[in-house]
Amino acid sequence: MTQKRIVIADDDPTMRSALGEALSNAGHDPAVFPDGEEAERHLKQFGADLVISDVRMPGLGGLELLKQFPNIPFIMISGFATVPEAVEAMKVGAYDFVVKPFSYRELIPLVEAGLSRGGANEPEEKPDGTFVTAHPRMQALLEFTRQVAKSHASILVQGESGTGKDLLARYLHTHSRRNAGPFVAVNCAALPEGLLESELFGHERGAFTGAIGARPGKFELADGGTLLLDEISEMPAALQAKLLRVLQEREVDRLGGKKPLPIDIRVISTTNRDLRGLIRAGTFREDLFYRINVVPLRLFPLRERVDDIEPLARSFFATRGYPQATLTPGALTRLESYSWRGNVRELFNVLERAAIIAQGGAVAAEHLLLEDEIGQGCGSEAAAAGPDLRMAPGAAAPVFVREVPPTAGAGRSVREMEEHLIFNTLKQVHDNRTRAAKLLGISVRTLRNKLKQYREKEFAGAA
Repeated sequence: MTQKRIVIADDDPTMRSALGEALSNAGHDPAVFPDGEEAERHLKQFGADLVISDVRMPGLGGLELLKQFPNIPFIMISGFATVPEAVEAMKVGAYDFVVKPFSYRELIPLVEAGLSRGGANEPEEKPDGTFVTAHPRMQALLEFTRQVAKSHASILVQGESGTGKDLLARYLHTHSRRNAGPFVAVNCAALPEGLLESELFGHERGAFTGAIGARPGKFELADGGTLLLDEISEMPAALQAKLLRVLQEREVDRLGGKKPLPIDIRVISTTNRDLRGLIRAGTFREDLFYRINVVPLRLFPLRERVDDIEPLARSFFATRGYPQATLTPGALTRLESYSWRGNVRELFNVLERAAIIAQGGAVAAEHLLLEDEIGQGCGSEAAAAGPDLRMAPGAAAPVFVREVPPTAGAGRSVREMEEHLIFNTLKQVHDNRTRAAKLLGISVRTLRNKLKQYREKEFAGAA
């Protein structure tokens, strides 16, 4: 296990000493502080992988500390906790909230979970409620969306993967009367059934093994605002029945709770599947379908609105750090003739790869690496010669010695151009292999295997 830097802030000397000892025994590197001010100075200078902070301390409290470092996972602890205090902590961004006293043997797994879900946190990209389109049908859809946003009705957004269903949900919230309230999203397909139930409805202390403190669910966190149930078609049948009751009664029961809690929310659901077909197959409740489908909205796939490609590209280049990038007429023609099975999400991946190859300048047709061509290397006419590399045996990543300007031409093999694209992408993302694999449209495992092949080739050539 890799040693992690954990900051502990608590005005109780016994508590912070015990926490420090427990985390040291677990193989971590704790730094303990008696108040929020000292912890703040340390975090500004050195950062941390995770923070455990008391909510109430003299001077700077735990919530104020959390607000200053939103990209670090926080576990809040308190001996005088109230439900509103816990809800506020979770809304601000705390990973979890634990009530004193608690068992250190139970806390360590919670720390490990917080580190795995939030370690080396990168700021989450959140849509701002804008929707880029020049297509008449899409503009008509947005006008209708603005009208229904002012109601309190439940809305079902349907569309293929990558069309922007979550962005349309944010657009709905932004134009609703609830826009001053929270917008909370949960992906029903990303969590196993047991965890999804706790995430949605919350739990009380001791409700199940590992529940060492009370935790509000997404319904409570969205109170007064909007809750997005992304990919609701993947919700297990048992949870569908519980969700139906929540939507009917407008109250939620925490796991292990003694009484229901009233909620005031607007529910938006999304799916890329045919819910009526799932109803016929017996995997989705018909009564729940009618409850969430009060107002249906359907997003058009990108292949049906190709005139959106140019404004989407302009917006992408301007907001993703390529202000000088433009599409040549040849590149635009090629993009408009493509099938776009991955829709806008696929388009953005293609544009980022092209901007990297074109060095942030004009993107020509030969700079475009489309998904259909990835299995064949770098496509029809790739954009660059291979970089000059020096790699030592056992090195985790190549070291760049010099830049080679992008030059497409005869004599360059597909393998050479693929190699250049991979290393250029890695450099662009500062050797973040997960990010590079996403941009390249390949798995991290495939990227790792290709880097291994390049190292072996380099050593064989030097032998």
